[in-house]
Amino acid sequence: MSFIILIVGIGLLVLLITWARLNPFLAFILVSILIGLANRMDIATITNAIQKGVGDLLGSIIVILGLGAMLGKIIADSGAAQKIAGGLMNVFGKKYIMWALLLTGFIIGIPLFYGTGFVLVVPLIITLSYRYNISAVYIGLPMLAALSVTHGYLPPHPSPTALVKQFNADLGLTLLYGLLVAIPVILISGPLFALTLKKYTVKPLETFKGKDIPDAELPSMFNSVFTALLPVVLIAINTIVTLTVHTPNALSKLAQAIGDPIVAMTITLLFACYSLGLNKGKKIKDVMQPMADAIKDIAMIILILGGAGGLKQVLIECGISIQIADTLHTMDIQPLIAAWSIAAIIRVALGSATVAGLTTAGIVAPMILASGADPNLMVLATGAGSLMFSHVNDPGFWMFKEYFNLSVKDTIKTWSLMETLVSVTGLIVILMLNYFIH
Repeated sequence: MSFIILIVGIGLLVLLITWARLNPFLAFILVSILIGLANRMDIATITNAIQKGVGDLLGSIIVILGLGAMLGKIIADSGAAQKIAGGLMNVFGKKYIMWALLLTGFIIGIPLFYGTGFVLVVPLIITLSYRYNISAVYIGLPMLAALSVTHGYLPPHPSPTALVKQFNADLGLTLLYGLLVAIPVILISGPLFALTLKKYTVKPLETFKGKDIPDAELPSMFNSVFTALLPVVLIAINTIVTLTVHTPNALSKLAQAIGDPIVAMTITLLFACYSLGLNKGKKIKDVMQPMADAIKDIAMIILILGGAGGLKQVLIECGISIQIADTLHTMDIQPLIAAWSIAAIIRVALGSATVAGLTTAGIVAPMILASGADPNLMVLATGAGSLMFSHVNDPGFWMFKEYFNLSVKDTIKTWSLMETLVSVTGLIVILMLNYFIH
């Protein structure tokens, strides 16, 4: 009976978000209450579970998400992303323009949230397409593949960061494994897939051509790259030292301190405020205002994450999660494949990668302890599944279609197929990594 209640509940969640157009946060709360009532929980127990789930999840990630949003806003507004793109263009030249954009997408995709990154890089792609008379789809889709991979696989993006908490994974190891997975996935779904895209020569709308910040006002290339990658470097140093230094000493304690995700993001944000703001002659209020705007931009994302945490806690307290874990364990399904499959199904149904990943977490989290699966790889497998086949119920699908001036059919054959490659190749690489490290 509990499984039927869960299936009906997830189905209702899908309908509320896609058909009824209900806000995802409200949908999560409503479905959590209904699942609790269907399992004969009293209303006080249900609401307490929702509050606990929301508090437990957001209490551990909201600082990282907030700092990450602020950092991304500074990098975008200061022109650091434009500088990175321009510098790489000068290095690679017209012949290898796609590779320059790909690397740009990967570098700026780490600190920038997906929506911000998309709106930032697409005008650049379109501008270069007109300047060099090259297919925008051919040079641009690999860059967007890099943004998609960082969004689905790597902290400090919302879904991976929340999944690390939900699965009790190690953020540093997840980031390290995520980088190992990201490289081959980006190469396959980006440049390799792009070889089939040269025939898409339709011109994007000139309306979306970018407006460049004057070179004299841009930060240096070193400053731009260093600031964008600093949190990754600090967290990676801590992870590497932890894995290699087994006796605590001054070096390991320092690495642990600066590599803590919150400390690493704080250090980076303070450095960015100076190097990309105050050092460029801006007043402190001009640096702080965009940071406040960044928090407004992610407010709804934070609520959706909290709603998913509430649903997970209801599933735990009514006993469904334990039953799922026991059933999946007896069915002898590879946990990584199970997590990927469930996330993929929900993603195709809902359209939102973040909602798909977090909904899956509440279903498969108990299976980690029962099966002994690597929680870090479970984060990546769930993230990979949550990127499966973006189509007409995903806002990203329509953004790509309109910006690149494509038909629905051609958008499916380009954008949707790219997202599918990101998802499927990601699972394959994760399974290979699991084979070698376990």
